[in-house]
Amino acid sequence: MTTKDLLFELGCEELPPTTLTTLRDHLLSALCAGLEEASLSYTKTHGYATPRRLAIWVEGLQTAQADKLVEKRGPALAAAYDKEGKPSKAALGFARGCGADFNDLETLKTDKGEWLSYKKLEKGQPAEALIPAIIENALARLPIAKRMRWGRSDDAFVRPVHSIVLLLGNDIINSEFYGIKASNLSFGHRFHAPEAIEINDASSYSDQLASAYVIADFEARRNLIEQQAHQAAEAVNGKAHIDSHLLDEITALVEHPVAVTGCFDKHFLALPKEVLITTMQINQKYFPVLDATGGLLPYFITISNIDSSNPQSVRHGNERVISPRLSDAEFFWQQDMKSTLADRIPLLDHVVFQHKLGSIGDKTHRVEKLSTALASQLGFNTVYASRAALLSKTDLVTDMVGEFASLQGTIGRYYAIENGEPEDVAEALQEQYLPKQSGGIIPASKTGQILALADKLDTLVGIFSINLLPSGDKDPFALRRACLGILRIIIEGGLQLDLKELISISSKQFTHTFDEDSVKELVLNFILDRLKGYCLSQGYSAESFAAVASVNCTQPVDFMQRLQAVKAFSSLEEAASLGEANKRIQNLLKKAPRDVNKLFEPSALENEHEITLNQTLQSIEQQIQPLIDQHQYIDALKILSTLKEPIDAFFEHVFIMSDDEKLKNTRLALLNKIHANFIKIADISMI
Repeated sequence: MTTKDLLFELGCEELPPTTLTTLRDHLLSALCAGLEEASLSYTKTHGYATPRRLAIWVEGLQTAQADKLVEKRGPALAAAYDKEGKPSKAALGFARGCGADFNDLETLKTDKGEWLSYKKLEKGQPAEALIPAIIENALARLPIAKRMRWGRSDDAFVRPVHSIVLLLGNDIINSEFYGIKASNLSFGHRFHAPEAIEINDASSYSDQLASAYVIADFEARRNLIEQQAHQAAEAVNGKAHIDSHLLDEITALVEHPVAVTGCFDKHFLALPKEVLITTMQINQKYFPVLDATGGLLPYFITISNIDSSNPQSVRHGNERVISPRLSDAEFFWQQDMKSTLADRIPLLDHVVFQHKLGSIGDKTHRVEKLSTALASQLGFNTVYASRAALLSKTDLVTDMVGEFASLQGTIGRYYAIENGEPEDVAEALQEQYLPKQSGGIIPASKTGQILALADKLDTLVGIFSINLLPSGDKDPFALRRACLGILRIIIEGGLQLDLKELISISSKQFTHTFDEDSVKELVLNFILDRLKGYCLSQGYSAESFAAVASVNCTQPVDFMQRLQAVKAFSSLEEAASLGEANKRIQNLLKKAPRDVNKLFEPSALENEHEITLNQTLQSIEQQIQPLIDQHQYIDALKILSTLKEPIDAFFEHVFIMSDDEKLKNTRLALLNKIHANFIKIADISMI
């Protein structure tokens, strides 16, 4: 089999930095899928992406499809000839459809009969004839939200296309995309090497572009930027603060990265470092520089796309740009300091939370009542909880958060400290938004945990009460994330709270009319669905989750303790047998009277195995109840597992459905008592 390397490059104007790698990955995936669908094998692929190009290198591509023998089945042999033994119309039609003479047809014999057939060797098409259509289809399938047109053509792409390289080995594949004929000419860096470059072959593509001041490989460029940033920071005795998302964005903005270190006036360091970092990262795409203790140094690192002959000029230009930005932040800080957070509470009445649920001020008062109730229930400081809730959203009406929305909560903490609020209150203002993403940290302080719970719960119940439930992938109020946050704070914070009670307290804070019972049930089920996802992500099985969920445990901490016990119980030798026994018990109890326990008469038991089972159960009940009361479910289940042998003996030697009604009901009551002891923890018949 002959193979050659394939190279495709699309050169265009600057691509959107936030979608650059997405476009590369989708192009590579779609191209590979097309090659595989065409039965063209290859050994390895590489994807390239810079601001001005997307490229794919396919190593060891099969240069032509393999020849294949195609067999077509025609009419049954019985219908292939007429009464005179001549070919029937159906047979002749089949031959014509195959482009063959009737005498070229063969007989296909199978277990189900005989048919006419035609075999033909189809010659595989050359790869160069198939590749243009494969690429065309791959480009059409790219996830581009809005395509643009340019010139007089109807062709559309995310940005105007200027060049196309398409090589199979050393040969140009004759094709055209976006009105541009494919060639072997690429282009280097816009300023350092704008001339056309004749690409020799796919394997030399990356090196040839590197000679023209373009690092085509995204990951290699990213690593170089990170390395340069760290080296530049070390030169000023600091450490580069590198956000991974910003690093990706900068990588997508440059083809030839060159780190340049700049500085700003030290007096700006009096501002919160988060403000300075946000300004540098979001507005200017700079890397901040930190000292050994994590404090901010008056330096920044910018990544230039040119290797300037006068780097000082580049540095001074960036310094001139950042100074006004920091001055604006300083002005916002000074203006905000003229009022305390408490002074801003009335302003929240003029900010809409949701038009059916009122203002942010209305939400604040609901959260304050809920926070106080939760703090009282948990024995936390109710004064702190109430104060933190009242101040929780006041930083939203500050100039600083108006400019830097991502710093809500963080700015609240700084302003609370400046206003002399208790440290717990100040910390809670920042922690109320935790966890911010899946796996993110939860609030560390007790007041922060209370505020975060109350805020998320109010949003969850409120939005459900006006029937704006999440559907599919639409969740505009991030209720799924809020729900998972509630669970993680309760479980990982070890808070002894009941979901039903929490939802009930929250629902009573709303003044609009809604079906409270229906909403409470919907919210509870929504949270339990998220709890299942959380438990599965922690390595628990769906069967174990169902076993605990079936006993209607709505205290997340207690739920997890039961789940741990079920998981440990599942590993015992007795687990499978006891699980099956419980299934059998449940089936038998379907035939039992409703109040079967009242019909239990130990004196009626006559078989030694049922007497032994009853005595063993009585002994066990005295041991396990204190353990269950102390949530020591693992120990309780281990003791219950000792019932295996007497239960097995009971089922083997005792006929439960006796004709003696008194004896039958007593035996059923005994089984009901066994089942009742297990479901105090979980329904083990489900594991």
